[in-house]
Amino acid sequence: MSSATGIVESDEEGGLREVAAPFVVPGPAGVAIRDRLKGLTAGDEEVLRLVGGHLGSLASRDLKARCADGLEHDSDRWASRKRDLTVESSSRWAGAITKATHDQWALARRGQLAHIRSLEAAVKTIAHRLSRPIGEKGTKRTPGGYRSKQERFAKTRRLHLLQDRLDTALTDREAGRVHVVRGGKRLARTRHNLDAAQLTEHGWRQRWEADRRFLQADGESGKRFGNETIRVTPDGEVSIKLPTPLVYLANAEHGRYVLAATVRFPHRGDTWRDRVTANRAVAYRIHEDVQRGRWYLTASWQIEPVKTVPLDTARTGGLIGVDTNADHLAAWRLDAHGNPQGAPRRFDYDLSGTAPHRDAQVRHALIRLLHWAHRHGLAIAVEDLDFTADTTREKHGRKKRFRKLISGMPVARLRARLVAMATELGITIVAVDPAYTSKWGAQHWQQPLTSKTRKTTRHDAASIAIGRRALGHSIRRRTTPPPQHRSDAVEHRTVQAEPGTSRREETRPRIPGPRTRCVSPDAERKRATRTPKTVRDVRSAQVWVQDPLLLTD
Repeated sequence: MSSATGIVESDEEGGLREVAAPFVVPGPAGVAIRDRLKGLTAGDEEVLRLVGGHLGSLASRDLKARCADGLEHDSDRWASRKRDLTVESSSRWAGAITKATHDQWALARRGQLAHIRSLEAAVKTIAHRLSRPIGEKGTKRTPGGYRSKQERFAKTRRLHLLQDRLDTALTDREAGRVHVVRGGKRLARTRHNLDAAQLTEHGWRQRWEADRRFLQADGESGKRFGNETIRVTPDGEVSIKLPTPLVYLANAEHGRYVLAATVRFPHRGDTWRDRVTANRAVAYRIHEDVQRGRWYLTASWQIEPVKTVPLDTARTGGLIGVDTNADHLAAWRLDAHGNPQGAPRRFDYDLSGTAPHRDAQVRHALIRLLHWAHRHGLAIAVEDLDFTADTTREKHGRKKRFRKLISGMPVARLRARLVAMATELGITIVAVDPAYTSKWGAQHWQQPLTSKTRKTTRHDAASIAIGRRALGHSIRRRTTPPPQHRSDAVEHRTVQAEPGTSRREETRPRIPGPRTRCVSPDAERKRATRTPKTVRDVRSAQVWVQDPLLLTD
């Protein structure tokens, strides 16, 4: 059954939730590129540290004031904060600081709401399991009781702990109170575990100060090269507008400091150069990588949203269904009718090691997938995954290995990368509801597609289910006709018929003639093989008509 909001898939089990309809994912709304500041002198680095440290202290003070205002913040308080910052910096630096403060406070509020929902889900699960007898088995949808008295007692104590945390979080949210650490809470806690982090106190202090610096400025259309605070010319020259207390460090006119390093932006450099030449807005951020001892400049700007193609157009000619897993992408090409074509493809990646290594692995897997889709001119169907509510330990109990598995899946990073990279190649991305894709895919497609020469995995079958859902077909494959006479006279018509076909679930009507129904019945042939009613000896009266065959030695 289809509706405007979604589709309800049928299955042998009842009580299935409504499956959301597939949709075309819109393209990215912004672009960010980065280049290294090579050739900085010791004086340049010292100026950057002084400017970043001064503006960072102002940003910390402004964030404290914004958190103190809470829900009572208004435009007058914003203007008052900005005036106070302008005295010690400049009007543009003050605007950049207050905007960054508001973004950080809003992000903390969203994280606080997600934390509350996680606590509520954990409290609800524990309370339900405590209400059941010890040792009672659960079902697929509702968990049972705990296994032993010891586990039940431990969960009772944990319930009180989580309830206290929930009450505190709810109180903070009602009061508009958030907890934010400039520089990161993880790095702040690392200060008390330097040996475990393999850091010295001096090394930790360098990273802490680098993360708390503020050297970013929003662009302004119509201004020279798109930014008056951090200005980058088309030739790559970088200059910074110094705050009022540090004007004495200027080496150029109007209180500016010109760096000795230049930037080129190998990636999207032509697009960036066209923007700054036309004086269009470009935002810049300067930051230091303490571990590598390098400085980087990041440029970003907004772009017009890419006009997505209609869903029916994306389905034309079929598409590629992709199943996301912890260590690989399973993909299979489907035609417009939902039939798999060719062999399944697998794109592996390794998520162990450092963050840059993991990011490079994801990019490499995605670019191979996109090149394959680009060669065939097909869209890509992926699941709209979100494991936020499934990574808690109360959701899956003792299944630590499974919790670690789904927690390590790069869902958000992979989704953002896929959309951005697909837009550059002109490939359409279709997102589908992930409900029951792995289960029904394995149930209906894994065994039929397995042969002596090919072993179809559960993930390969899930990719077919994802692709069929994106195409608007039900996941269930064509059922085998009944064994009596290989027709549909007994059971309902097969689900291979198109969704728009009327009476597709009813019994096929009996129509005389051959099964092809393209020619009329051969009356002469039937008459020749028919048994005469006037002859008593039926066996002697039967005539077997056989076409002559060419026999050769």
